[in-house]
Amino acid sequence: MDLAIKLIVFLPLVAAALAGLFCRVIGDRPAQLVTCAALLIAAALSVFVFVHVGFGPEDGKMVVVKLFDWISSGTFDVSWSLRVDTLTAVMLIVVTGVSSMVHVYSVGYMADDPSIPRFMSYLSLFTFFMLMLVTADNLVQLFFGWEGVGLASYLLIGFWYDRPSANAAAMKAFIVNRVGDFGFALGIAAVWMLSGSIGFHEIFAKGPEMAQMRIHFIGMDLPALETACVLLFIGAMGKSAQLGLHTWLPDAMEGPTPVSALIHAATMVTAGVFMVCRLSPLFELAPVASQVVTLIGAATAFFAATIGLTQFDIKRVVAYSTCSQLGYMFFAAGVGAYSAAMFHLMTHAFFKALLFLGSGSVITCLHHEQDMRKMGGVKEKAPQTFWLMWIGTLSLSGIGVPFILGHGIGFAGFFSKDSILEAAYGAGTEVGYIAYWLGVAGAFMTAFYSTRVMFMTFYGKYRGDHHTWDHAHESPAVMLIPLYVLAAGALAAGLVAYPWFVGSDWESFWAHAIAPKATEEILHHMHGVPTWSSLLPLLMGLGGIALSYVYYIVRPDLPGKTVATFSALHRLFYNKWYFDEIYDAIFVQPVLAIGRTFWKKGDGSVIDGLGPDGLAARSRDMAAALSRFQSGYLYHYAFAMLVGVAAAVTYFSWPR
Repeated sequence: MDLAIKLIVFLPLVAAALAGLFCRVIGDRPAQLVTCAALLIAAALSVFVFVHVGFGPEDGKMVVVKLFDWISSGTFDVSWSLRVDTLTAVMLIVVTGVSSMVHVYSVGYMADDPSIPRFMSYLSLFTFFMLMLVTADNLVQLFFGWEGVGLASYLLIGFWYDRPSANAAAMKAFIVNRVGDFGFALGIAAVWMLSGSIGFHEIFAKGPEMAQMRIHFIGMDLPALETACVLLFIGAMGKSAQLGLHTWLPDAMEGPTPVSALIHAATMVTAGVFMVCRLSPLFELAPVASQVVTLIGAATAFFAATIGLTQFDIKRVVAYSTCSQLGYMFFAAGVGAYSAAMFHLMTHAFFKALLFLGSGSVITCLHHEQDMRKMGGVKEKAPQTFWLMWIGTLSLSGIGVPFILGHGIGFAGFFSKDSILEAAYGAGTEVGYIAYWLGVAGAFMTAFYSTRVMFMTFYGKYRGDHHTWDHAHESPAVMLIPLYVLAAGALAAGLVAYPWFVGSDWESFWAHAIAPKATEEILHHMHGVPTWSSLLPLLMGLGGIALSYVYYIVRPDLPGKTVATFSALHRLFYNKWYFDEIYDAIFVQPVLAIGRTFWKKGDGSVIDGLGPDGLAARSRDMAAALSRFQSGYLYHYAFAMLVGVAAAVTYFSWPR
């Protein structure tokens, strides 16, 4: 068991080193083989660990593998250990499963790229850092993985560094995440100050004591644990692109499509959700912080869905869908339904990676065209991609048939999204009801814009360049096989895993990996909600699909008329609520102006003017003055000598 855990974590690192450092020696194909093989082995071992931990005996529910002592300074001791419980085991399945499929898919998608080994190395390096994050046994180790995935995402988003837009997107992602990470670092420091430890076991044991403490800061008396949890959540907001720190996510689509699937569907953006669930014993004792999590998550779910209604870049629509679905996960965690949040995280990984990779298949089919206005009728050229993307779309829309086999049958998203909304309603709190209704509205919009993608892309007549159409073709098998694997998860994961995550077997499955008291209470309320509250999200999803069909198949003139009628609202949604423009005016331009002033006035005029540039200028002036005496005439030199002799005689004869 210990060996399997070590191999899962470190095989991607070894593969990244081999592909990245020895790319010129081994070449493209061996780099692809070694990275794909490492991830496939890690995925297989993750299944073994998941079964052993999730369904094994009670004493095997948590395994801690100590590797070495890491930091020892006075009383501060940190060891490097790999912690695997049910929460970690679920993340291992998600990370290695999706990453292995992305690696295989990349063999076909990046076939013509001149830097294949570098790309494969970056993918494996990212996977290693994500695995370090989810297996962390303490907050410092968690922060190491947290920053590692930020670095790797910067490298992957800016992989095509010859494109200015890719460089700008990579910088934006890096900087916006640093804002959130500053709050995360403060939260870690606050927890250490309050508990005297950074190990999860010790922190959770001191949780009730920390809940009674106060912090005095600039004249304010603040509840200590509430403050720490809010700071930790700020870190999650940056990494998981929640409202306010979300602006980097759509721009990150400048990276290759496999990067979008890996980072923005199943791994990096879910790190914030994982962190909140990992620290659920603390958030359980911080009700105000939990309310903040609920409200931010619900607002994000609604806000991102409104933007997805109006976008035309196929990858950006899916990106805003990711942002919205992460909001669902957060407000589930905020009301205490941590198991439901992880349930949606797992199912979302399958269907969202399927949609991203399916979008990449469409882009490949149409020779790198991403604008849906220039698509149409693609099902004729890519029939397998067409059906596979419908599976992902219906799963995202939460379509299923309730009341069959107890909890119904349907696509994976039907089970997990409905569980979240039922939990929000069942919480019986004001913020829970707000989250429920915003989530229901988001479900309608999600179904509308996700099927809008299908109708604009695959139905009707082709609207692009006919030379492109003549050469359009289905993706190769190496790209389609991962889609079929992910489609199987999007079809069956919800039905199979429902009893484990939120059904009758939740207690034996989760054990103490998440806060058991909060989970038991919210699941009890969730299963007792009125029938209409359970059916409403499904009806809204079906309504969204029906309206989208009318708009883009039956009456394709309606979108234009609607835009003309609601032009101001359309501009607001299309321009992403002007967040980028507002941030540019409030933060970017003032900072640039301050920097320019310090550069021109401070550095140029004062420091350089009085310093090296000033000294050099005075030396030049003195040299120019003295050079006037170098005329070349003998009588000028004789006159200068006489003046010098007279000055010397005067000096020495002057009375003292």
